[in-house]
Amino acid sequence: MASLPNALANPSTTLRLPPGRLVDATTGGPWHEPLLWCADAPAVVGDWASLRATGRDLGLLPVFLDVGTRQSTPDRWGLDPAGTSYPGDHDAFEVLDGHWSDFALYQEDPDEADASPDAWRGLAPATAPCADPDGDAADTADFLAEGVPWLKELRPALVPARRSADIPAAIGWSGPLNHENDVARLCAVLRSWEDRFGARVVVLTFDQLVLSVASPPTAPEHAEAVAAEHYAFCPDNIDQGIAPLGRYAEEAVRNSHVWSFWWD
Repeated sequence: MASLPNALANPSTTLRLPPGRLVDATTGGPWHEPLLWCADAPAVVGDWASLRATGRDLGLLPVFLDVGTRQSTPDRWGLDPAGTSYPGDHDAFEVLDGHWSDFALYQEDPDEADASPDAWRGLAPATAPCADPDGDAADTADFLAEGVPWLKELRPALVPARRSADIPAAIGWSGPLNHENDVARLCAVLRSWEDRFGARVVVLTFDQLVLSVASPPTAPEHAEAVAAEHYAFCPDNIDQGIAPLGRYAEEAVRNSHVWSFWWD
């Protein structure tokens, strides 16, 4: 999954990192190399940008891990890299279309349901690209490090991955397990959002994913199309959160530089 040899596993590589530890715990026992490095101290403003600069040339990408929620530390998250495929082997449209079709089977009244099959129009168009999506991600990370009610205790971390969208697959993250058993399929969608909207993976918890979005949709019709993608990606956002889909598009997608997802 790493674009370069895993710098976390190479003793000859000198990384100037604050105190922290390597994590290799998986559902099948210790992994053959470290899956990530996690700092001991809470995240503060500037950490995300600093870690990006430190790890960029070594194939290491920054992410914040919330260790103050369920299952606390990533050692207890049930990471499963052995059961995870490669994001590049999947197509974002096919993944979302497949989940949408599955949901359609369970609609009691698809003629009245806001998230009916008729609402699926395929992938939304890309927005005008942001000049610096990583800078936007750093700003988002700084905002979250200052404290928000729905994130408890963030720790800076580094993950060996090709691109930000691949971070969940690189560690075998099992947060969406009740919805999708192979997180690499969802990472294919994250790659598409990375390309179309400048998205970056900024925070992972036991069962939550938080993205920075440099170029979110601004037109209502585009936001509604992206909201449908969100529903196929994470139905709990709407079914157990903001509904109906049109309201979700306006409140959680349109002009929003932070997209968060939670799987029950």
